[in-house]
Amino acid sequence: MKNVVCLISGRGSNLEALLDAAAREQWEHTLRARIAGVISNRPGAAGLGIAAARGLPTQVIDHRQHTSRDSFDAALMQAVDALRPELVVLAGFMRVLTAAFVDRYAGRMINVHPSLLPAFPGLATHRQALAAGVRVHGATVHFVSHDLDGGAIIGQAAVPVHADDTEETLAARVLAQEHVLLPRCVRLVLQGAVRWHQGRTVELDVAGESLALFGA
Repeated sequence: MKNVVCLISGRGSNLEALLDAAAREQWEHTLRARIAGVISNRPGAAGLGIAAARGLPTQVIDHRQHTSRDSFDAALMQAVDALRPELVVLAGFMRVLTAAFVDRYAGRMINVHPSLLPAFPGLATHRQALAAGVRVHGATVHFVSHDLDGGAIIGQAAVPVHADDTEETLAARVLAQEHVLLPRCVRLVLQGAVRWHQGRTVELDVAGESLALFGA
């Protein structure tokens, strides 16, 4: 059984989308995979309740209890390793990880980011998109690398930017596509259809499934 470990910091909507997809598509039978546990750096993260309601093990590694980033990442690494992950999914995990952590899970850790990378890495992506006047925005799932939001891209979902959009309306449109894109990309990685090789994404056998999505 391939264990998937999810790291979250907040409301857990992408986690919920993953859980729904895993149940609907019967990952335990079709992929021999399961979401084995959820870890948050914030004790009050709403996503912990979502995970607990589904009977999943949850754990909090509070970054505020650590005096350094290295100390926090070491504790987080220990918690992740205890779940024996095939894949680590950053599903709204709002921490920059150390090189040691990234190296440990190289090629088996992915992140969902609310922009069409390489455009608008980091925070406040919807504000950046509106300020730049782009007509297309979206979300990206990528392998995690040493460069912030700079790893090899697995898939993207694009949405139009409307003239009357606010940060909130644009964020909602992008988030809806994240909920489709992330489970699809996780499934492709678990299938071995997409893998990381020397810093690049290699598509082995996508079986006709598009890695580009276009949402309304």
